[in-house]
Amino acid sequence: MKNTDAISAFLALGQESRLNVFRLIVQRGGEGLTPSQIIEKLGIPNATLSFHLKELVQANLLIVERQSRNLIYRPNADLVQRLSGFLLENCCGGKPCIPSKSIMKAKVK
Repeated sequence: MKNTDAISAFLALGQESRLNVFRLIVQRGGEGLTPSQIIEKLGIPNATLSFHLKELVQANLLIVERQSRNLIYRPNADLVQRLSGFLLENCCGGKPCIPSKSIMKAKVK
């Protein structure tokens, strides 16, 4: 993954409403969500939601598909996996790293 691709994704996710929309869509997985379902769950006005969805699609974080009169938004799982790999590349000096339970508990608090 190129730095510019990662930056584009992070910039799109760097706004609270877009992050909330993305996380909600990721939770639904391959089933996806329509804009009306997103509005119902998050209460974002339609015009504002359209802007946020456009930004997430342009960053390739979401895939949009038309099904009759509805638009269905799904996460771009391939990009999300590549972004995770990009962030963790060469983590722990190239050795497999599994966070210890004590570190994970400290992060949760």
